[in-house]
Amino acid sequence: MAAPAESPPQLDPSPLDPRRWLALGALVASMLVLSFDTTILNVALPTMAAQIGADTGDMQWVVDSYTVVFAAVMLPAGLIGDRFGRRRMLIAGLAVFLAGSLLGVFAGSPAPVIAARTVMGTGAAFVMPLALSVLPSMFGPDERTKAVAAVTTAAALGMPLGPIVGGTLLEHFWWGSVFLVNIPLVAIGIVACVLLLPETRDPAAPRVDLISTVCAAAGLGALVFGIIEAPERGWGDPVVLLSLFGAVALVTGLVLRERGVERPMLDLTLLGRRGFLWNAVAATLVTFILTGLLFVLPSYLQTVLGNDAFGTGVRLLPMMGGLLVAARGGAPLVKRYGPRPVIVAGLVVLAGSAFLGSTTGTGDGYGSVAVWLSLSGVGFGLAIVPAMEAALGQLPVDRAGSGSGLLQTLRQTGSAVGVAILGSVLAAGYTGRLSTDALPPAAAHAARSSVIAAHALADPALSTSADAAYIHGMDLTLLVCGGAALAAAVLVGLFLPNPHGVAPAGVGTDTADPSPLRPSPDHPPVTG
Repeated sequence: MAAPAESPPQLDPSPLDPRRWLALGALVASMLVLSFDTTILNVALPTMAAQIGADTGDMQWVVDSYTVVFAAVMLPAGLIGDRFGRRRMLIAGLAVFLAGSLLGVFAGSPAPVIAARTVMGTGAAFVMPLALSVLPSMFGPDERTKAVAAVTTAAALGMPLGPIVGGTLLEHFWWGSVFLVNIPLVAIGIVACVLLLPETRDPAAPRVDLISTVCAAAGLGALVFGIIEAPERGWGDPVVLLSLFGAVALVTGLVLRERGVERPMLDLTLLGRRGFLWNAVAATLVTFILTGLLFVLPSYLQTVLGNDAFGTGVRLLPMMGGLLVAARGGAPLVKRYGPRPVIVAGLVVLAGSAFLGSTTGTGDGYGSVAVWLSLSGVGFGLAIVPAMEAALGQLPVDRAGSGSGLLQTLRQTGSAVGVAILGSVLAAGYTGRLSTDALPPAAAHAARSSVIAAHALADPALSTSADAAYIHGMDLTLLVCGGAALAAAVLVGLFLPNPHGVAPAGVGTDTADPSPLRPSPDHPPVTG
């Protein structure tokens, strides 16, 4: 479909437009909303679970209902933005996120909370890829790296603020206030996008394939359901096996269907480029590990060590501090040595911190935890920023929405699977070590559901056993995280190209491929 011959005057997104930096502020506000909400919820999970009667499986679904929908909707969201206007869809995503936050404010049991998180994940699926995809049309090559860094840093800045604000809210208000605080932030983001952000679109973007979208959502949902239910039902249970085999069938059908269309929603040709593929693998595995850590740690800090919600948020700051320091300090290292050694170093540091954390015992205090938390933040910062920037640099500008959607879908899939797998490892380690022989059946069942429920029974001997069992499960989880980080470091070290003087995001060069991805001369991006 060709662009109209005449169109109303639009905001010129060229690098000469001085408002491009104000427009970048709108994107920063949008990303801040997502990162702020993520860390607030992680700190709120133990308090929320105690007040609404959620067990470990419910808490996994509170997190994964968001990320499953986030990952599944992000692919069509990028295409919808490319086709109908990225600013328009970005604003729509923020509005949906706002509606989900309002629903969460009034929820009083696990099911409505999960529903609210599902709605929020749908909105976030539009915000994340579109906030990144508009950058190539707003900034030239010399400024694009700074713009990508600003948006990435915004996501990081919300993380250390979230636990502090969330802990403060929980100390003075009910748990629903962690949803309420999103509302002014989302409103600011919407107003900023309306006033400052230029409209961009690609009229040649393909139509959204409803069947592919359903296959993606159902496949990922079935996979996560099977992994979460396996510790309780057993891996040989028919429901678990049906879910896992169904997930494989749906994802296989999605891939085969997408390979047969000219402009697919799931652009697998991008995965044929080593630069994009292995940077995406690194970013996905790092996200897998980080979300697992943030799922495990709050209950340990709050229930086992006895801190309140605010104290839990404060004690997560070493991880966030290490992340910010590494994210800022990694850029000169990438410029000098290329992205590969920096990403590998970050993954090795992340693996070492996880292995160190897996030695945590029942008599250990917070001091040793702070050390490996700081190291994990450094590892995450060194790995994720250059991996994301280099992956975005492989995308053609005319497929910026769908390409960044694919990248973010892979990351969110890693997040959802991370919570499912690592949460299941935690649950299996906890229930396998917990001693409930002296308890009545009803009390034993409640104690096995979570360490929070075990403490609620007010039995000192049971609480001691539950703490030891939870630490055992956490240590097993950290061992898996360390192994995953080490495996990722080996894969990235072997296969990731290492160009020096990496092109800014959106330029689309790859030294491992002689035909660089560039904007299509037949379908250049248009504004308006």
